[in-house]
Amino acid sequence: MNDVRAPFDDAATTADVIASTQRWLERVVIGLNLCPFAKAVYVKRQIRYAVTAATTAGGLLAELRHELELLGQANPEEIDTTLLIHPRVLNDFTAYHLFLKDADAELRHYGQEGILQIASFHPAYEFAGSAPDDIANFTNRSPHPMLHLLREASIDRAVAAFPDAATIYERNIETLRRLGHGGWRRLWEADHLSFSQD
Repeated sequence: MNDVRAPFDDAATTADVIASTQRWLERVVIGLNLCPFAKAVYVKRQIRYAVTAATTAGGLLAELRHELELLGQANPEEIDTTLLIHPRVLNDFTAYHLFLKDADAELRHYGQEGILQIASFHPAYEFAGSAPDDIANFTNRSPHPMLHLLREASIDRAVAAFPDAATIYERNIETLRRLGHGGWRRLWEADHLSFSQD
């Protein structure tokens, strides 16, 4: 499912943002099996791609409020999860990281804590204490800054069906270390997807 709340000037830009996000899902998240739960919702087309041209943190918060309300009211069979993609705001990772506190505050304000949660993905993602070029960071590096809105109930069901869920994080780091920076670059050589690789 696709949507634009604060649209770009041309539909092609939105289509490109969605296409690059889908390639990332196919090649990285599903292709490297970083999230064993992602393939089902992708194949069933239960992912909502909400692309915004918001250029301020305040504008993005307004988009987030809309998406939290929409996902909370939607039929899970139609929309199980939402990717709120915001290419024009919070491209600096530090600013994005600080914004996540405001995003979680919105979640609590709208009474969605324990019902929905927000996962973070960014082209320059860095885990605390890691070096910028640590390949482990690439487990959370997406082609555009985005907020991933998930249903707690869906996470609980997925974890129950995957007994080793607690080991996913460590396994993903091992996968990326085996792949290395060269392997990561080769994932995108065919279409030159613009992506932080430092």
